[in-house]
Amino acid sequence: MSKLWVIGANGQLGSELREMAKSNKEFDWVFSDLPELDICNDDMLKKAFKEIKPEAVINAAAYTAVDLAEKESEKAFAVNTNAVASLATLCQVHKAFLVHISTDFVFDGKRSQPYHEEVAANAVGTYAASKYKGEIEVLLNNKHAAIIRTSWLYGKYGQNFMKTILEKGRKGEKLQVVFDQVGTPTWSADLALVAIEMVRQSKKVKGVELFHYSNEGVASWYDFAWEILNISASKSVLTAVESKDFQRPAPRPAYSVLNKKKIKAFLGISVPYWKESLKKCMEKW
Repeated sequence: MSKLWVIGANGQLGSELREMAKSNKEFDWVFSDLPELDICNDDMLKKAFKEIKPEAVINAAAYTAVDLAEKESEKAFAVNTNAVASLATLCQVHKAFLVHISTDFVFDGKRSQPYHEEVAANAVGTYAASKYKGEIEVLLNNKHAAIIRTSWLYGKYGQNFMKTILEKGRKGEKLQVVFDQVGTPTWSADLALVAIEMVRQSKKVKGVELFHYSNEGVASWYDFAWEILNISASKSVLTAVESKDFQRPAPRPAYSVLNKKKIKAFLGISVPYWKESLKKCMEKW
């Protein structure tokens, strides 16, 4: 039984993997997060590697406060870039396969067709830049890893868009949501299954491979909010607004739909439609 180490175990994806581990006995699971492990602390990271001796690592840890990153750039780069460099290096030294989770934000959103893995990234904003540089650090410091970019993550755990809309819907608040930012919502439980499948098939990965994964389909944030309110039978009034009417500190890509052709063929998987996954998530929750 191979030892699988999940870093960032208290976040959205990490929590889904922890839940999965209760019934999945094919791995010897280890979970770490703050405060017992600070991935920005090299000594702690090195000590943990020596003690755990993982054969595979899923890095679900990240600084994800997109707007706050504009003020806390040092913190964002510490977690999303510098710590990833250390992690990738230690995985290489200890011969542990690395699955690193990245984001659709590495693209500037100026394209009008789904982004495949060969499209050049153009990160705009501090969060986006820190995540993209983290990908580069994996490429520079590791020889056996999979980088999985995903988008619009939501689920049962952590703070996310679905929970925010549900909470406001329960209070009957009037909602304004942008309709001119387009991508695909991704259920964290679906991403967890894909991350595990990548570990299972790690021997197929040659060098450092880049993959895109989200649920199927296309939606605006307005569409996403509308579906959440519809499933929950909320009476809240939802209004579509333009991004220029909803100014935020960090820029968002106007279009970040991901092409999943590569990962579907590589892992031999089918990808659930986003509305079906959202319905399942809300029914379970």
